[in-house]
Amino acid sequence: MAAEIAEQPQVWGRLLTDGIEPIGAAAARIADRAPRFVLLAGRGTSDHAALYAKYLIEITHALPAGLVSPSTVTVYGARPDLRDVLYIAVSQSGGSPDLVQSMEVARQQSALTLAVTNNAGSALAAAAEIHVDVLAGQERSVAATKSYTAELLALYLLLDRVRGGDGRHAAALPELGTQVLAFDELVRGVAQRYRFAQRLVTTGRGYSYATAREAALKLMETCYLSAQAFSGADLLHGPLAAVDPLVPVLAMVPEGAGGRAMMPVLGRLAERNADVFGIGAAEALELLTGGITLPSGVPEQLSPLLEILPLQQLALHLAIARGEDPDKPRGLQKVTETL
Repeated sequence: MAAEIAEQPQVWGRLLTDGIEPIGAAAARIADRAPRFVLLAGRGTSDHAALYAKYLIEITHALPAGLVSPSTVTVYGARPDLRDVLYIAVSQSGGSPDLVQSMEVARQQSALTLAVTNNAGSALAAAAEIHVDVLAGQERSVAATKSYTAELLALYLLLDRVRGGDGRHAAALPELGTQVLAFDELVRGVAQRYRFAQRLVTTGRGYSYATAREAALKLMETCYLSAQAFSGADLLHGPLAAVDPLVPVLAMVPEGAGGRAMMPVLGRLAERNADVFGIGAAEALELLTGGITLPSGVPEQLSPLLEILPLQQLALHLAIARGEDPDKPRGLQKVTETL
């Protein structure tokens, strides 16, 4: 897991070079069809990448987008009318039977279908009209790290190309990622501080909500603690009552609208004397128990690629501090088969 976390800047560099031409070709096909609605499917970590894409589509393309429930098709046999729909399925392995079946049905129901995977030879890639390979390389750890951020970057580059962009804002990501990964020793210390935590909350708004959900999943699957993810808005609608000084909170507060929208949430958490560790803008972190400052000037759409890095490191170090093996979480497999 440590090696795969460290490899992410290299993976991003590969996508920004070798991946650009095929992503551009995929974007051209999508632009030619001009879909009016986008549906996204994924499971686990890839579902969080799909959530990130949902925000990108609604904000930068002004198109409605939704996360699908594959079971409506695979379990209940629904056959919705998908004309003028772009149907995107995101999967590291491309081997989840429910995603494959839902993709096949979407294609039968007239959707333009796109698979985003780390396996060009997968059943999901074969089922879709268009495939984008995230080029992350083999991932041995059960906990997905490099494949997650590769999915984020591939989706960003694809959607940017669809609206005529050239991906230039992503060019600095490999160097910036290396800078953020250099906080590893600081994160190791944070892990010691939270070693005996039994519950934990993660929160963010906008693009960073996907980061909050992915961080919670990583902590649950590697450390076996109860980690709950909430959007900052949802946190204030009830769950805030469960936060006290013994429940650490990991807050995403990047530069941009999403980070600004988190400021009232941070104020309410302070009223409860919560232990809040932040990832994001320097001015926001001054109000918290501690945090990691992300490089300034990064477009908010790309912040999730950097935000998740120290949280992946936290899951790794916290698992080790608790005597667990983060590479082989108990009872979990790399590919989970569901219908």
